[in-house]
Amino acid sequence: MTSSKDTTKDATGSLPADLLTAEAQLQVAVVAALASGVSRRWSANLRFENLRILPVALRLARALLAKDCSVLIVWPDAGAAALARRDADDLSAITLDFNQLKRKESSTPDTSVLLAVGPQPSDYDDFEAVCDGHAGPVVMLNGRLEDAAVGIGSVARERRRGFVATWQQAYWLQPLDGGALLRSYPETWQLFRLDPDGYRPLSTFETRPDPETIAAVLAGEDPDGLKQQLKSVDRFLDGLQN
Repeated sequence: MTSSKDTTKDATGSLPADLLTAEAQLQVAVVAALASGVSRRWSANLRFENLRILPVALRLARALLAKDCSVLIVWPDAGAAALARRDADDLSAITLDFNQLKRKESSTPDTSVLLAVGPQPSDYDDFEAVCDGHAGPVVMLNGRLEDAAVGIGSVARERRRGFVATWQQAYWLQPLDGGALLRSYPETWQLFRLDPDGYRPLSTFETRPDPETIAAVLAGEDPDGLKQQLKSVDRFLDGLQN
């Protein structure tokens, strides 16, 4: 269950001022997450519209290599992998697409850090197979595993209990209407409100807050009271269906 604190003193992280600062923060968080041993599957996200993810991925790969991490950069499709090899000749030998990686690891298991760039719901089955077949840790950069088209029903529930549930969030930065949401491992989730004098830390959360909780906190409302109302509505709707 999501828990929140309405004290600004607990929001200990800092909101990056620009994309390059956010990238540096992301790189530090990913390195710390991998070193923690808490999980073998980490997600890192910069939720900006129209963000060119290729240069971000290349800089993250180089940052991991600089920390003496063995890295494989993997893309869902051959075209994206070819573009990455064109733009980063120094990384071409460790840049693969999903099919190339599966062929490679069928004969030689690899324990490198797998940097998977931008997998989408349409890549779900292939990406799950890639992760299950990889012997080392995986970092998913700006990926999305859940599809709104299958957001309800047995398929979505099975995915959330299975593959989706295996991921931990190393980094998340999302601009919001009137605020921003940040998680930079090992810090907790932090919600910032945009005031006339800039962004102000507003609340912290042990797990990622849902949109209703975010909206309530930004509006100065009690998110726990809102949750109780929503649960009552859910129970009412369930009763109508039974």
